[in-house]
Amino acid sequence: MSDTLTPTRPTTLLPLLAIGVTVVMWASAFVAIRFVGREFSAGSLSLGRLVTASAVLGLLLLLRRPAPGGAGSGWPTGRGWWAVVVCGVTWFGVYNVALNEAERRIDAGTASMLVNIGPILIAVLAGWLLREGFPRGLLIGGGIAFAGVVVIGLGSSSGGVADTWGVVLCVVAAICYAIGVVSQKPLLSRVSPLRVTWLACTVGVVVCLPFAPTLVTELGDASSAGIWWLVYLGIGPTALAFTTWAFALARTSAGKQGATTYLVPPMVIAMAWVLLGETPAGIAVIGGVICLTGVYLTRRRHRGTPELDDRSPGDAPKIST
Repeated sequence: MSDTLTPTRPTTLLPLLAIGVTVVMWASAFVAIRFVGREFSAGSLSLGRLVTASAVLGLLLLLRRPAPGGAGSGWPTGRGWWAVVVCGVTWFGVYNVALNEAERRIDAGTASMLVNIGPILIAVLAGWLLREGFPRGLLIGGGIAFAGVVVIGLGSSSGGVADTWGVVLCVVAAICYAIGVVSQKPLLSRVSPLRVTWLACTVGVVVCLPFAPTLVTELGDASSAGIWWLVYLGIGPTALAFTTWAFALARTSAGKQGATTYLVPPMVIAMAWVLLGETPAGIAVIGGVICLTGVYLTRRRHRGTPELDDRSPGDAPKIST
């Protein structure tokens, strides 16, 4: 890695493009889950989505074999395998089941905003466990963005959030999301984003296997549109988006990257408005502007200050073995 603190244009552009793909895909997932949830229960939807994603990622790994000893050719070692299990169980397994069940009770926009307490938890866990610290810009920007999420939540839920269990499940999903990101980050110093994503996704499949009989039954009764949306959730928001997320995460700090997902709720509200007829209130637009402002502040580099997102993948924190 160059000694300069200023990354080259490709170094900065590719992670931004990757996280952009992730944000758009994840925003569409909230809407797709809301639609597919009419035909699939929470557990079977999770299993179907993860099986599809694991198959796609496994095929890509077979087609794209890195040279022995090359970048991304390694496998987790020692406690790295425990990190894979933690990431797979929490983020790919429990997160999906909890979010799917929550969206059977509350609208897509509200669910996405409640889950977005996750970046705050990521910043705290990463600052503590990964020693990323607590930069002032991250804390201020994260607080502003979270305030925007609250404003959107107040304006987008028609008549208020009526289902307490839906709210609780979204909070559970947010906690699992934060744990998954923080456990995934150190793995990316030695294992490729594609391989890490496939491993964690496959662990998620194992976690959701008890729902296999229900999935088989519901597939037989589902419409072709419902099945295609299920396949889309596996290929787009899971296989593609989680890989681009891991690619970007290997090149930035967990706290800062988590904050970029504050862009998801405004997109979800717009998509749900168009595709599901869930009309947002005017105040949600104000909340969206506040979110964008907060995200900008978390990504802003202060002149003369070395930033963690200048690191190459090889500089990421290591897992002890």
